[in-house]
Amino acid sequence: MSKVETLTFGSIVGLFTLRGGYLIAYSWLFGMSLWVTFIGGVIAFKALPRQQFGALQHRTFPIYFALSISLSSLLLGLWTKGHPSVLEHLKNPQVADVTQAYALAAVILSQAANQFIVGPLTSKTMFQRHKLEKAEGKSYNESGICRDEGCQCEVCQTSRDQLSRQSDLLHCTCIPRFMDWQQRSW
Repeated sequence: MSKVETLTFGSIVGLFTLRGGYLIAYSWLFGMSLWVTFIGGVIAFKALPRQQFGALQHRTFPIYFALSISLSSLLLGLWTKGHPSVLEHLKNPQVADVTQAYALAAVILSQAANQFIVGPLTSKTMFQRHKLEKAEGKSYNESGICRDEGCQCEVCQTSRDQLSRQSDLLHCTCIPRFMDWQQRSW
């Protein structure tokens, strides 16, 4: 049976230690990531029209990625301060503390790539696509639009298709089609 603990001033002050700060920052980052990925994003995708959903993501993702980069950087700093052996064995990823530092650095780099490279390119492509759809009076998913890789039809040569392919690439939706193409070519 576990021991019952009462909340005291000392237990609250214990949250303001290095370990407590790390746990709070980790919890914040984890909860925020779960919410944005699996709850808030899915609800918005299902509830909003596609163009409004894109506009919402365009506004919320920079804030999300900035917070993620900040929290991950804080976690890396707190981890390194709490585990001095990380700096001693920095070139030895077999040391568990160093592996954790590498994982946090990888998170920071991937979030920064999303914030400064992928996000702006995706937003630019999305807004170009919205503008083209409005000008043509067509939706991106209307019937008669061919999406085959090797197709030379007139539709596939338009700027609409180029924007669709760029959007697919930025959202990594081209990977399953590439895998399918690889399997057919063998």
